[in-house]
Amino acid sequence: MSQKHYEVVIIGGGISGSALMYCLANFTDIKSVALLEKYDTIAPLNSKGECNSQTIHSGDIETNYSFDKAKSVAKIAQMPIKYALKYNYENKFMFSHQKMVLGVGEKECDLIQSRFEIFKEIYPYLELFDKNELKSIEPNVVFKDHKSERSEKILAMGARVGQYTTIDFGAMSVSLVNNAKTISKDDYELHLNCNVKEIKKIGDKFYLKTNDSVITASCVVVNAGSYSLFLAHQMGYAQHLSTLPVAGSFYFANKKLLNGKVYMVQNDKLPFAALHGDPDILANELTRFGPTALVMPKLERYHGMDSFYDFFECLKFDKKIAKIFIDLLKDRDIANYLIKNFLYEIPFINKHAFVKEARKIVPSLRIEDIKYAKNFGGIRPQVIDKNSGKLEFGEGKIVTNDGIIFNMTPSPGATSCFATAKSDLEHIVAYLDGNFNIDKFNAEFFE
Repeated sequence: MSQKHYEVVIIGGGISGSALMYCLANFTDIKSVALLEKYDTIAPLNSKGECNSQTIHSGDIETNYSFDKAKSVAKIAQMPIKYALKYNYENKFMFSHQKMVLGVGEKECDLIQSRFEIFKEIYPYLELFDKNELKSIEPNVVFKDHKSERSEKILAMGARVGQYTTIDFGAMSVSLVNNAKTISKDDYELHLNCNVKEIKKIGDKFYLKTNDSVITASCVVVNAGSYSLFLAHQMGYAQHLSTLPVAGSFYFANKKLLNGKVYMVQNDKLPFAALHGDPDILANELTRFGPTALVMPKLERYHGMDSFYDFFECLKFDKKIAKIFIDLLKDRDIANYLIKNFLYEIPFINKHAFVKEARKIVPSLRIEDIKYAKNFGGIRPQVIDKNSGKLEFGEGKIVTNDGIIFNMTPSPGATSCFATAKSDLEHIVAYLDGNFNIDKFNAEFFE
């Protein structure tokens, strides 16, 4: 087998791995980096535009964010926007739409009103939209048909214009790799069809056995989604953690029903995104509804059965895991949510069940107006901590302080790719005694 050494090897060519490669090239003195992707293209899985909500999560219309979380996320969300503007990617893979979170009924409308008063400090562009205002900017959330209006009280909070809301993170991943290779005059390489089978550390080197070679590295960052924990377990790390892969699916309307993003109020008990409707930038802005949330015994959704067997190896099922599952199902909200989302995946039943939920956004929606979005949606790993006995929501990250990092679930999703990269950079340069130009980094992303 051939063998080549790099200072840093990144496993996983999605948005997080691509952003890290770009940041290493642009802000550090690291001279040799390899990005390894097991499939034949950059961002083939969750970062692919068809596999996520294409949303820049700023915290303004995500009602499960606390004030402090929103304040942090608002800053993080500017980073991919700054990057896209620097390279003139607006209206290429980054777009501006109106956006809002819609409250339906007295309780949700009161929540929207109170959040507006508090959160406008962070987001001064926020507006409140009552039913009359919504008739002009998002008429399909108001009218049941061409004559009658919905009877419930509704109130929305959001931004009408001027905010970037939408990114094709797959296209952005490609740009990040290309720009990293352009910036660096050193040894920055992309290896496609490069499946890492095993990682071992011998002395001060990591040995990565792939499908056709052995690569060595001084430092390794694993950005492989659900497989990050799988590889960590192989190396003996984080044995107390397990993963519950949750697949998100979507439905397409047969026409454009919404002018912008319309989110629903989030149930705080649930870690999954509330149902929303968006103009899909990869489907001529047809309205796409979703995501659903289905627990799936696979680490990857569309790629054969290998990840099915790997899921059970990664789950490490025992009495502690069983108790966590039982405790989750005892909660009526969670149990009903899981049952409902299971129905969304069953042919013939799925559309009937889903349209009832989607009518909360578009009350005139009919069964014949939607179709299941085949091959759309990805898998997000939810981390289970056996020590705490809980399903842990939010970011999943294992920092070993031994030259290898495992990133599982970035928060808030792809939007946080540069924030995740910054954290990784700090660990990498400390471990390798390298230099990170933080002033240049801050100038690019925050000024």
